[in-house]
Amino acid sequence: MVAVGALLALSAGAWWWQRAGGSAPAGGPVPAASAARGPGNGAAGGAGGGAPPVVELATARAMVLSDSASAVGSLRARQSVVLRPEVAGRVTQLGFRDGERVRRGQLLVQLDDRLALAQVQQARAELGIAESNHRRNADLAGQGFISARAVDESQAAVAVARAKLELAQASAARLKILAPFGALAGIGNVHVGDVLQAGADIVHLDDLDAMLLDFRLPERWQGRVRRGQISHVTLDALPGHAFEAVIQAIDPQIDAQGRSVAVRACIDNRQALLRPGMFARVDTRFGERSGAVMLPEEAVLSQGGNLYVYRLAAGPAAGASAPEGTAEVERVPVTLGARQAGLVEAVSGVAAGERIVVAGQQRLNAARTRVRLTRAADAAAGADGPAPAASAAAAAPAPAAPLQWHRAGSGGNACAAAARG
Repeated sequence: MVAVGALLALSAGAWWWQRAGGSAPAGGPVPAASAARGPGNGAAGGAGGGAPPVVELATARAMVLSDSASAVGSLRARQSVVLRPEVAGRVTQLGFRDGERVRRGQLLVQLDDRLALAQVQQARAELGIAESNHRRNADLAGQGFISARAVDESQAAVAVARAKLELAQASAARLKILAPFGALAGIGNVHVGDVLQAGADIVHLDDLDAMLLDFRLPERWQGRVRRGQISHVTLDALPGHAFEAVIQAIDPQIDAQGRSVAVRACIDNRQALLRPGMFARVDTRFGERSGAVMLPEEAVLSQGGNLYVYRLAAGPAAGASAPEGTAEVERVPVTLGARQAGLVEAVSGVAAGERIVVAGQQRLNAARTRVRLTRAADAAAGADGPAPAASAAAAAPAPAAPLQWHRAGSGGNACAAAARG
């Protein structure tokens, strides 16, 4: 009976303890079932009813966004020509040196012109005889000794003789090869005594005072690019230098293959830093927009053809009902705009200053979810301080040293002179 009484007493104590919601002693272990029913692990918690997933936050920043287009292009001389003889002949004189600057009209190559000069002299003598005969016929016709027809025939003979002289002079001139414009001579392979055939290459001339830059822009920019706009140019061959190029021409036709428009710009090269054939990177800016809301690209998720982000819906939970360091995030659809250097513009859905999830959102599958926060992303993004307005291009890696700019200039610019010409 004593044993039965003790057993009943223990049973009553256990029943009272369960009805009273007893808990483990302070510092003792928490039962697994009790931990599973803890706050933040219901429908609003992480998937599967476990602990809330850990996410990282960043702050949507307001920036000054530049509407710009980047392209690549090649440099070419403003004027370039390969000199070739029109007729065959033997070289008797060279008037240039390799790599030397030549002026317009300078004699570069003289072919043997002795036969041509003899023909000029013969034609000049025939012209003199024809003119003398015409003068005598005119005097005789005035005295009535010859008819007017004889005067007309002598006058025609003068015209024929003059045409023969001009033909002989033109033939002699073709044996002199002159510089068509001021330029820099290339490396030739012609020497005195060489016999050149018609069309053989002699030397190339390049006018390097101004360089032409040919590049292509996507067709969506064809309505915004204008003559006179300034493009910024950098070259891999000249690190630390940047140039301004003035757009001079836009092709009226759109390339049907690449859906792009051809653009030609000009760079003042009187410092002789640029050479034809250089590879150039072109940045053409069409304007700036302030207040653009920029997000990291990794914050945007796609589902069923729709784009959305998770943003902070409430501050970190406080009190006994939620663990410290948790908060609620909500899924909102967004519309994206321009992209720049790892950032994307949110046209709608997110405002500047709102905090959004940039890591861990792949584990969220509800429209409103409780999560645990980490400050790693905020520390990297500087979320504790104000977000400064900056150009979207500022996100690109900064050069090792400041760029040395070569400006386009104004009226004295070689490109402006070329455009007027």
